[in-house]
Amino acid sequence: MSIDPLALAREMKAAQDHATPIAPLTARHAGFGLAQAYDVAAKVHEMRVAQGAQQVGRKIGFTNPAMWAALGVDFPVWGRVYAHTLVQADGGEVRCQLAAYAEPRIEPEIVLHFHTAPPQTRDLTQILACVDWIAHGFELVQSHFPAWQFQAADTVADNALHAALFIGARAEPAELGPDLLDRLQRFQVALSCNGQLRETGSGANVLGNPVAALAHLIDVVADRAATDAIQAGELVTTGTLTRAYPVHAGETWSTELDGLSLPGMRIVFEA
Repeated sequence: MSIDPLALAREMKAAQDHATPIAPLTARHAGFGLAQAYDVAAKVHEMRVAQGAQQVGRKIGFTNPAMWAALGVDFPVWGRVYAHTLVQADGGEVRCQLAAYAEPRIEPEIVLHFHTAPPQTRDLTQILACVDWIAHGFELVQSHFPAWQFQAADTVADNALHAALFIGARAEPAELGPDLLDRLQRFQVALSCNGQLRETGSGANVLGNPVAALAHLIDVVADRAATDAIQAGELVTTGTLTRAYPVHAGETWSTELDGLSLPGMRIVFEA
C-alpha cells in the first residue's frame, strides 16, 4: 500500500489537536521511515501555518543517550516550537493544565536563542557566538501513540513529541561567566517532584553539551529544504538533561541548577 503523506498529516494533526491516541504509523505502513515522517511533519506544519500558527523555534529530541534503549531509538530527532506552545515564565513558576496533552512527560532543558543564523560547523564556539540569550526551561512532551510505544519515525511525524515549552529567566552569554562552553557541559540540575529528588542530570547528558546538540541539529536540517535552516530570531530547546518523567495533576515539579548562573523553575500541574 502506498503512503499518502497528506492523509497521514491530517490524521496526525487531528490527534494532536484533540489529544487522541492513534496506532503507530510504522505499524500500519510498511516502509514508513524518517524521510516520510519528516514529510508528514512538514505537511502538518503547513496546515498549522495556514491556520495562523507562528513557528518560533525548534526542539531537539532524544539527545540523552541514557534514554535511547528505553525508547527504541539511537539518534536525535527534531520538531517545531510554536508561539502557541511557548510560555514565558520570567518569575520561575508556572501552572499547566494537563487535559490538552496525551500521556505528558516533563523534561528539564537548556534553551538558546539565535541573533544570527548559526553556521554548519563542529566548532562550538562559532555556534555559541550566534546566541544572544540562554535560559533554563521545561519541555512538556507527549505521545499520541499509546503507552509510549513507537519507532523513531512515529515520533518525527508527531512533531518530535513536542507539547509545550516553558522558559525561565533569560541571560546573555556574557552574564554566565567565562568558559561558558565548559560550564554548559559540567553544570548539574536537580529535578524534584513534590519536594522529593527524582534525578540529578548534567549538561553532558545532552550529546556531551547542549551546544553540541545544536551542531547536530544544524547538520540534520542542512540535508533538507533551505527553508528548514535555523534562522536568526529562532530559539532551540536542546534536549532533556534527565530522563523524561510522567506528570499528573496535583504534582509540583521543580529544578535547581548548580554550576550555571540560571535560576531553577517550578511548574504546578492541574487537571
